[in-house]
Amino acid sequence: MLKVITMTGVLALLTGCAVGPDYQAPATPEPNAFSEGRTMVAGGTDQQRFWQGFDDPLLARLIDDALATNLTLEGAVARYERAAALLYGAERDQWPSVTASASGAEQYLADIEQSPPGAGPERVQRYQAGVAASWELDLFGRLRRATEAQRAELEAVGADLGAVQVAIAGQLASSYFELRGLQEQYQVALQSVALQQQSLDIVEARVEAGRGTEFDQVRARVQLERTRAELPTLQAGIRGAMHRISVLTGQPPMALVETLSPLGALPETLPTIPVDSPGEVLRRRPDIAAAERRLAASTARIGVATADLFPRFTLSGLIGSVAGDTSDLFTGPAETRRVALGIDWTFLDHDRVKARIEAAGADSRAALASYQQTVLEALEEAETRLVRYQRAQQREERLEQAMNNAEQAVELARARYEEGFIGYFEVLTAEQEFTATRDAAVRSRTAVTLAMVDVYRSLVGAPG
Repeated sequence: MLKVITMTGVLALLTGCAVGPDYQAPATPEPNAFSEGRTMVAGGTDQQRFWQGFDDPLLARLIDDALATNLTLEGAVARYERAAALLYGAERDQWPSVTASASGAEQYLADIEQSPPGAGPERVQRYQAGVAASWELDLFGRLRRATEAQRAELEAVGADLGAVQVAIAGQLASSYFELRGLQEQYQVALQSVALQQQSLDIVEARVEAGRGTEFDQVRARVQLERTRAELPTLQAGIRGAMHRISVLTGQPPMALVETLSPLGALPETLPTIPVDSPGEVLRRRPDIAAAERRLAASTARIGVATADLFPRFTLSGLIGSVAGDTSDLFTGPAETRRVALGIDWTFLDHDRVKARIEAAGADSRAALASYQQTVLEALEEAETRLVRYQRAQQREERLEQAMNNAEQAVELARARYEEGFIGYFEVLTAEQEFTATRDAAVRSRTAVTLAMVDVYRSLVGAPG
């Protein structure tokens, strides 16, 4: 036993090594600045809770509810808890396993089994109880690499959870502003209906006075009914947005219809977008953090596979009692002890082990490529969304000017029509241009707000 203990002590001194490559985070491309971020403010605000910049209490409450009760998010939390449990199991594998056992048996022996044959006892009783311990000596770091891999996987799943939080907050904000945009479009459509009804009344009055034509009257009715036909489509879009918001907060589709039905407006002014350097953005984004941690996990698994090239040493021990009668258990003569050092080495299976090592290396190279692709896509997404936001603002400014001019044109056309200087065709054309331009202006304002939400989603980390 002394030799076993001495050998175990020597082996334990060797447990500091771990085969396989040590992980080093890869270098990432970091441009000095985003091309469209120069006109924006750098850093400084609570970017993680970006929706607070819109100063809309209802929006803030809905997003807080979604972050607390969204079912997709609950699934991500469950996956995190699973990864945490697997990490605990991997850590526990590095420590001794202790079990307790007890048994009792009675056996009747055949003549040939008796000692001496035919003359020994026919009935044998055996009772035993004891505690056994087993400990794999992690000389080559197999268990430590497995723990390292699982810890990195837990961190990756945690980053996935953050990415889901960003996605949920962004989806709800987008759905909310889509709802407000559709509500404004609906109000604009109602105003257009009222405007065209006034034009129809003017035409009918002129027809009754003998100054207009039935053709003008029919065309005015066509224009009015076409505008009215847009109302049901807008109503359906409004209700669909309400349903989407309800589901994002973990509720049935109709749950928030009453809450969201009162008319709301798109924000008159938008908060300034703080834009950090690309490097800061990359370090903050949870999807990149998840890809980097999975690369670390795959690197550690190379060590797990490599350790199979070396023998496994297992130290086991047993202390217990064995007796032919229960009254003799735990007495001196019934005591039994055992200490053993086991060696398991699959050196004859070398080719299969090498194949597993090569597979783990390929997985690591794939994880590196995935990480690098994630970084590039993140930079692309941020650059593209910043460009779209800037161009959407420019379009909104021009449509606002066009809408003012179109409204003035309608007033002038009506006045000239009533005075008999022009026909109804010119009035109809002016009204059509004004209706289309005003609707486009509302859509453009919605697009600017949604583009800002997308920019935030590209730049921020998980909500705190």
